[in-house]
Amino acid sequence: MISIKNFHTFRCDVYADQMIEIIEAEQLTDLFHRGFFAGEKWLFLGGGSNVLFTGDFRGTILLNMLKGREVVETLDGYTRIRFASGENWHSSVLWTLKKGYNGLENLSLIPGTVGAAPMQNIGAYGVELKDVFHSLQAFDIRTGDIVTFFNDECRFGYRESIFKHEHRDTIIIISVDLLLKTDGVTNVSYGDILKTLETMACSFPYKATDVSQAVISIRQNKLPDPEILGNAGSFFKNPVIGPDHYNKLKAKFPDMPAYVISDHEIKIPAGWLIEQSGFKGKRFGDTGAHEKQALVLVNYGEATGSDILELAAAIQKEVRERFDIHIDPEVNVIE
Repeated sequence: MISIKNFHTFRCDVYADQMIEIIEAEQLTDLFHRGFFAGEKWLFLGGGSNVLFTGDFRGTILLNMLKGREVVETLDGYTRIRFASGENWHSSVLWTLKKGYNGLENLSLIPGTVGAAPMQNIGAYGVELKDVFHSLQAFDIRTGDIVTFFNDECRFGYRESIFKHEHRDTIIIISVDLLLKTDGVTNVSYGDILKTLETMACSFPYKATDVSQAVISIRQNKLPDPEILGNAGSFFKNPVIGPDHYNKLKAKFPDMPAYVISDHEIKIPAGWLIEQSGFKGKRFGDTGAHEKQALVLVNYGEATGSDILELAAAIQKEVRERFDIHIDPEVNVIE
């Protein structure tokens, strides 16, 4: 067995039966013809920034080492850029900014690989991946074919996509095509960004590189570095409730923050719910909710995946009893 402690950001001490580094897509084709996908338990693992192993993985880790970035075409004011799925997400964002492209600056410093981005439809500070997504290329383990999914086929939602459901165990993302611009227009609709840009003494119109630096500063101040303290970022998704439910809670908790999505949907920050439930900064053995951001569950050193999952369940229970709201994990639990 091989230790995978350093291949996932929770840094739990777990093992896998074996690991294969995937450095080119042809390896997947070879595995298919050998019958690997039909008879083996496997996991295609990128940066490991959104997974929680509750124990040893009795199967094969396919470690995503696919690399490469290239301009595919320019049309209608957009440039389509193809990123291999094993490329580091944040490094890819910085690469686009260095090349003069804008569109990804609000998504700076999100951990993980490019291939994980469409699975989660990652988002931050008013921007989601679906806003710049064109298509992706994937290996279908059922047929051995390379298939393409375009934006409208991915069923993107809030931290959702078809790749977390119907295609969770049937396709492996090889590359992702994004549509970026060079017009310099940035999204600074979130107040924290504007405040930080003012602190940085940046002048309007704001450069994409300035917005990126502002986002990096905000995230570094709020979130623990997984290289120092094991975590997978936000453990839970922000729940969405209806207006009647919201009005009842607002009457009882007048300081409750909320974001209107539509006439029928209101998003409540999960971090606020967890903090109000008494978990922020509270430690349970070697795990707990982070002192600066209750939404982030951490491993102080020796916590097991089961310890963290047990804490998550306790948080869910308390939030449900206090607010009548169920919060769903954003992290992929591997058992």
